[in-house]
Amino acid sequence: MATNENNQSARAMSGNGAQPTLNVLAQYVKDLSFESPGAPNSLRGRDQAPGININVNVNANPLSEKEFDVNLSLNARAGFDKDVLFNVELVYGGVFRIEGFPQEHMLPLLFIECPRLLFPFARQIIADATRNGGFPPLMLDPIDFAQMFQQKIAEEQAKAKVQMNS
Repeated sequence: MATNENNQSARAMSGNGAQPTLNVLAQYVKDLSFESPGAPNSLRGRDQAPGININVNVNANPLSEKEFDVNLSLNARAGFDKDVLFNVELVYGGVFRIEGFPQEHMLPLLFIECPRLLFPFARQIIADATRNGGFPPLMLDPIDFAQMFQQKIAEEQAKAKVQMNS
């Protein structure tokens, strides 16, 4: 009985009687590039680890009122001195159906939850690409998408203040 009462109160809170849902309809590789310009010389062993620079970006576009295309872009570049050992770029996408959430939850869902769901798959693709390129697999550390989102919002607010003062 308590479960039924909880379900009824949850439906009443969402407003339209439907449970909020987030569904992954599709996942896909939109773009994948691996370059090792110095191969085979870049594959030889070294006394110290190369420097690795990793960039992450998230974009979201509506496909319809309830469906959204979210792209997770990852770029990893490894270098030693002035030499580029490898450069791997991946744009990994997902199509999500989002229903029943309040409007104020949409941006956090699109820029935090959706990329969080895509990340493990993108991480594996990057690891496979670097391993197949002759290097140890690059295992990316987990990414705090909530912090990235907060940082992006803060940057946009700062830009808006600068534009207002100009």
